[in-house]
Amino acid sequence: MYCLPDSSTRHVVLVVDDTVANVAVLAEHLSANGLEIIVAQNGEESVERARFAKPDLILLDIMMPGIDGFETCRRLKSYRETRDIPVIFTTALADIGDKVKAYEVGGVDYITKPFHVEEVFARVNAHLALQAMQRAMAAQNRLLQQEIAARSAAEEVLACRTKELARSNAELEQLAYVASHDLQEPLRMITSYLQLLDQRYTNRIDADATEFIAFAVDGAKRMQTLIDDLLTYSRLGSRARPLQPTSCADIVSDALLCLRAAIEDSGADVVCGDLPTVMGDERQLLQLFQNLIANAIKFGKGGAQVIRIDAEDAGSAWCLSVRDNGIGIAPEYFERIFVMFQRLHTRAKYPGTGIGLALCKRIVDHHQGRIWVESELGQGSVFKFTLPKVGD
Repeated sequence: MYCLPDSSTRHVVLVVDDTVANVAVLAEHLSANGLEIIVAQNGEESVERARFAKPDLILLDIMMPGIDGFETCRRLKSYRETRDIPVIFTTALADIGDKVKAYEVGGVDYITKPFHVEEVFARVNAHLALQAMQRAMAAQNRLLQQEIAARSAAEEVLACRTKELARSNAELEQLAYVASHDLQEPLRMITSYLQLLDQRYTNRIDADATEFIAFAVDGAKRMQTLIDDLLTYSRLGSRARPLQPTSCADIVSDALLCLRAAIEDSGADVVCGDLPTVMGDERQLLQLFQNLIANAIKFGKGGAQVIRIDAEDAGSAWCLSVRDNGIGIAPEYFERIFVMFQRLHTRAKYPGTGIGLALCKRIVDHHQGRIWVESELGQGSVFKFTLPKVGD
């Protein structure tokens, strides 16, 4: 008689032997050491029970009626559900050839009769521990393979989406460029004819008509400025150049030269600290500094304007800043100001297209950096951005 134990809580050992005394001794000792025992008295019976019960280990006698232990082991190894169960042979055969054959047919160990139950338990315990480690490693390997497969699938999806996004961005840049470029000629024509109307019919039309023409001319000029800014924005991606060592001091000097008239008109005092050489696109960095300094001038609050440009070592990059003592920005607008066409003031009060800071952000993104603002209403603003170091 035998019963099928709960193999999830205790190890199950199938003992195959046609000698009742041997089975009794093994069953008593192994059970006393916490193992569940299943018994079979011949090879055919052991294969059937092993396939059904799936024991953790098999103690298999070689000399039995019917098929012997060697053939029994071959059959066990031929079935998917039993081929990984370790088999320890037990026999009175002492010939070296029998021992070799035991390993050839798939056995993991060999115990010679008459055996000592302590030795049997020690070997059984060792192989059960080894099997447990192998199962744990196999489970970990399966999990690892699943993780690798999932990660590979995710990377493939990400690569496809990145490729599609790059293609979409390229198409949008090209569309923006073509649209902006093609709009310039008809807009020039509209502006020219409006100005011609203003010049030729100044004394032939009433004040309202003159005012309407002035509004139209002003709108056309603002549209021209917007188109120019859109062209600049769209060209950033297509005309970007490889980053190379670039002196920020030289770039700022050129930017101040371009803004000389605005600086003189505002009376702003621009102070520069020691500025580093960074890895950058010279043309884009000129646009970046020029936009930030022009913003600082535009949003002054009257009185003595002071604009300070500094840099500090941020470890893996340089952190540069453009500080002013202007009107400042409320915290809820810190992110919004870097979005295209987002304006916090009317055009009548502060002219512009709302593209300047979006352009700055795109330039900094191209340089693998980040840009942000620190400000308080009425207390001025400091725009900070990071640029890569030379050699990093």
